[in-house]
Amino acid sequence: MIPYHVLIITAIISAILTFPTIRLAKKYNLVTDKQKRKHPAHTHTGIIPRGGGIPIYLSILIAVLLFIPLNQIVISILVSSFLLVVLGTLDDYYDISPYVRFGANLLISAIVVSSGLGIPYISNPMGGVIHLDQWRIPFTFFGHHTILVVADVIAIIWLTWIMNMVNWSKGVDGQLPGFVAITAFFLGLISQRFVAHDITVQAVTLLSFILAGAYLGFLPFNFYPQKIMPGYGGGALAGFMLGILSILSFGKVGTALLILSMPLIDALYTIVRRIKNRHSPFRPDDGHFHHRLLDIGWGRRRIAVYYWIVSFIFGISSLYLEGIEKLVALIATAIIVLVFILIIEEIKKHYYSEPAPEST
Repeated sequence: MIPYHVLIITAIISAILTFPTIRLAKKYNLVTDKQKRKHPAHTHTGIIPRGGGIPIYLSILIAVLLFIPLNQIVISILVSSFLLVVLGTLDDYYDISPYVRFGANLLISAIVVSSGLGIPYISNPMGGVIHLDQWRIPFTFFGHHTILVVADVIAIIWLTWIMNMVNWSKGVDGQLPGFVAITAFFLGLISQRFVAHDITVQAVTLLSFILAGAYLGFLPFNFYPQKIMPGYGGGALAGFMLGILSILSFGKVGTALLILSMPLIDALYTIVRRIKNRHSPFRPDDGHFHHRLLDIGWGRRRIAVYYWIVSFIFGISSLYLEGIEKLVALIATAIIVLVFILIIEEIKKHYYSEPAPEST
């Protein structure tokens, strides 16, 4: 049974909590003003409140306490998510160094992985599974524990990667909460098939729908013209929770990447482009895919809806495609999007390289 009521209740809580967050953000100057706060990736105009991660996290917390029995993994998720939102709120106010944020991401990911949220195996696109739990280190510290070295390291890298990957795709009004809600919804459907961790199938499904509801309730306030931005807390929390759900849903890492194909391709292209231009991969710029779409005249609403539609199509596909089919779909999408980006780049170069017409 699909718990739609949980999604609706969480969305209502998120929407209600966003109202006072907007007022408090304005009161305490937790805002982005392009005249005072320069950032090459920003596309908005005017003074916009930040701190969207606060109502989103609080709605998730309340819904989890209402609907999901607490255990070690659930408590660890709530605690690590809280730390991430605190980090995000501080960044929204102080603009923390991206290197400090990255280090904190690794630490927060390690906290939740230490609760038992590793990736013991992943699906092999060619069939079967790839085991990552062969290297074990047992130790005793307030009880007996075991570190799955490869599984835990990969889980930490995965969570850190996906939280930054998703966070980068929030530059346009309504872009992020829409595709996050869609992705969480489909991960919730897929989670009902099988779950491999010490947490019930129903709990993973509920957590997925809670996440979908939290971002769905926030969406009306972030859609064009946005009244509040997700901020780093809202963006990183989205990726963090989606990464956790992909692990809990029987290691559906490939499925998550398929549904999140647009943010994935944009992130990979961005890193390669920055390194090619001899810039730090952490250095922000205005070269993301949504910036390129703005360059060719797409409106903010169109870009946001485009991301939603692509996520929805791949969400539906993930319910029916098997391993190798998902890989082929992801590669085909990557090729199409990269060709599109390169065409836009050439058009932009040609346009700006043309000499200005002489005045008469």
